[in-house]
Amino acid sequence: MPAPVLSGPQYLSEGFRLIMRPGLRLFVLLPLTINVILFIALVGFAIQQFSGWVETFIPNLPSWLSFLEYVLWPLFGALVVLMVFFTFTMLANMIAAPFNGFLSEKVEIVVRGEDNFPPFSWTEFMAMVPRTIGRELRKLGYFLPRAIGLFILSFIPVINLVAAPLWLLFGIWMMAIQYIDYPADNNKMSWQDMLAWLRQKRWQSLGFGGITYVALLVPVVNLVMMPAAVAGATLFWVRERGDAVVTVKQP
Repeated sequence: MPAPVLSGPQYLSEGFRLIMRPGLRLFVLLPLTINVILFIALVGFAIQQFSGWVETFIPNLPSWLSFLEYVLWPLFGALVVLMVFFTFTMLANMIAAPFNGFLSEKVEIVVRGEDNFPPFSWTEFMAMVPRTIGRELRKLGYFLPRAIGLFILSFIPVINLVAAPLWLLFGIWMMAIQYIDYPADNNKMSWQDMLAWLRQKRWQSLGFGGITYVALLVPVVNLVMMPAAVAGATLFWVRERGDAVVTVKQP
């Protein structure tokens, strides 16, 4: 049996195969189209502003330490990339949230082999929108105070050197929260209970969040990996809870 932290790649790869099924494509293509437009717009804006943002983060150094700029520029360049990544991910998931909720339902049906959810209808979909948007806002409320704290650290001399690694660790944790929340919400688990469960599965959660984080950092690939992450997170939910069928048959 692989170490818990190594289970993440398996969940994500199986999730990618699942979204290729004909019955699940509807819940992938529409948010994918919207996110492509958003991605192009945000990347174009980031390219225009990139250098200015990096120079803003780099602390003022005395002349005798000017050589450190060659070390700091890549470090704070990475920080800017992480911040742009978070912005895109949060916006994209806000837009796709209702579709992701239904996608997670359908994946759970495939994995369990039984349908405990109401059939899809546009009326049901519209009724889900306020709940899923509210849940996304709850994630945003969790994310923002911590992100602001890390952002402030980025401007404190010496301490700002640890800002990028902390962003990385926080980003991995947020990826687990972001996607595993969909099946948790579908199964009526409260926000606090979901966080408590993820902490109990800390290494598995970090493993899944880590591979998802890496996949979503790859331009263009990240657009396909978002629905794959929803499917993979649903597999994570079912299997780590140990209360359902664990084998997914090929269509």
